[in-house]
Amino acid sequence: MEGQNFISILQLCDHYNVEVSFFKQLEEEGLVEITTVKQTQCLHQNSISDVEKMIRIHQELKVNIEGIDVVFNLLQKMKSLQNEMNSLQNRLRLYENDF
Repeated sequence: MEGQNFISILQLCDHYNVEVSFFKQLEEEGLVEITTVKQTQCLHQNSISDVEKMIRIHQELKVNIEGIDVVFNLLQKMKSLQNEMNSLQNRLRLYENDF
């Protein structure tokens, strides 16, 4: 585990103007994974994009943590269905080209 791939939760709190408890609640819901690097609680940089979305949903739409969980589950389901639909459309094109 390299420290350069992680961002301190305290830095994120300062940058996004949220409390540490917000990240703790996200972790309790299973929405983020907090990792301790050199005695500092951090998030992996790959999760920052999702965290930014969660913060915007929370701050701009006033959605609580449980609501954010629901929204992200629905977004994942939509993405999965979109991928399945694209796959089926590609298969359909193969059959259409044969005729």
